[in-house]
Amino acid sequence: MTVKIPGAFVGVNVGFGSTSLPAAEDVVTILKAHQFTHVRLFDADRRMLNALANTGIEVMVGVTNGELLGIGESPSLAAAWINKNVGAYLPATNITAIAVGSEVLTTIPHVASVLVPAMSYLHRALVASNLNFQVKISSPQSMDVISRSFPPSTATFNSTWNSTIYQFLQFLKNTGSFYMLNAYPYYGYVSGDGIFPIEYALFQQLSPTKQIVDPNTVFRYTSMFDAMVDAAYYSMGALNFSGIPIIVTESGWPWLGGVNEPDATAENAETYNSNLIRRVVNNTGTPGWPSLPVSTYIYELFNEDKRRGPTSEKNWGMFYTNGSAVYTLSLTSLDMVTGNSSQGVFCIAKHDADSKSLETGLDWACGQGKANCLSIQVGRPCYEPDTLQNHASFAYNDYYQRTKSSGGTCDFGGTAMITSADPSHGSCVFTGSSRSEMSGISTPFSAFGPVSTLSARGTTLQVPDAAVLIPAILAMFQILSSVSICTQFCTA
Repeated sequence: MTVKIPGAFVGVNVGFGSTSLPAAEDVVTILKAHQFTHVRLFDADRRMLNALANTGIEVMVGVTNGELLGIGESPSLAAAWINKNVGAYLPATNITAIAVGSEVLTTIPHVASVLVPAMSYLHRALVASNLNFQVKISSPQSMDVISRSFPPSTATFNSTWNSTIYQFLQFLKNTGSFYMLNAYPYYGYVSGDGIFPIEYALFQQLSPTKQIVDPNTVFRYTSMFDAMVDAAYYSMGALNFSGIPIIVTESGWPWLGGVNEPDATAENAETYNSNLIRRVVNNTGTPGWPSLPVSTYIYELFNEDKRRGPTSEKNWGMFYTNGSAVYTLSLTSLDMVTGNSSQGVFCIAKHDADSKSLETGLDWACGQGKANCLSIQVGRPCYEPDTLQNHASFAYNDYYQRTKSSGGTCDFGGTAMITSADPSHGSCVFTGSSRSEMSGISTPFSAFGPVSTLSARGTTLQVPDAAVLIPAILAMFQILSSVSICTQFCTA
């Protein structure tokens, strides 16, 4: 869903607090299918880092809050962490940043004293490995480190953390890194208790009577997001730091909430994230810093049902774990920016799907789902390789391509997923493939109803009798016609 353009990008957070996460390879397939070029991992998951190798996707890895204390007290432990979680994967995996902890000052304040030492030790290890020019180090901070964020021009950091914040900013300045900000207008709007209109939080147009203006700068703010970013810039300025760019490491909107969370809806989530993408890719800055675009990582790819707290905490994901969208973003795949269309997105069987579940899905697709399964019967172009996954992938995709415009999904009991990689091979052309357009080949439409399977792979698919008889009838008609014509005109 993102594309890297000069000065700005939209990335995505991938958390692992879900009970039904797909395999790492399938997560990467989903990222590629939606054209994400930047991804943030909350830790340094080995499987994900291996799966991201040779994709070109820029990766931000995380030192967890649990690891922070040890690293902040031991340079050797920091060096070992870099060797194990960064050096071991470069250059194949494009690691470009390390997020040290998450909202440390506001969530685990007793560890605040080791935050900057931990960052310094990690940076030394990068320098020793000659990786410091490729990999930047910072630490995501919440808006809560700012004592008063509006109006932005008067914003300052909470004085409780002045010493740590000063050291933190000095580190960023010295290493040419960036300030990582977690900016959530959802929380700003909810906690505001009606002070701000919801349109302001959702990037929607405000009426003249609802305009938000900073009385000191007379800057007009059309979104709470921009005001939050400027509040961080002004807070740094209050400590005489300038020239440190901000990257928003988390921003999003929950699509489902409890009875006391009426604003956590799919409609609001769709509106917020669509407008956020539009705002970022226009490559402009904020009212206070118009020349500094605001790259942003959306929170998040999947729901995390293991998270504690209210219902909304578990429902920020833009996609289900099979790659289907929770809601339709108006800028899906950033077509406005890339010029790409939704063509080239396919529905295939998961690599680790259970065989019996795949059989059930294949039977449904070729039966009730009315997919055209002629091409995967014996002797047909897509029969080989004769595997259950291959046959199911063809049937799943045919169903999906025919029905997605009318609400058809890529699920099949959790055995299917979305991919941008064209699964066509040899003379087998999958429905929706650009190869069919280039070659003039098209998968025959099922004119006589669906083809049904018997059970396991390798079983000859049952084809309606008419599909077999029609070619024979046509051939016989041609023979009879030629005989009739010759009877009249070929006599000696």
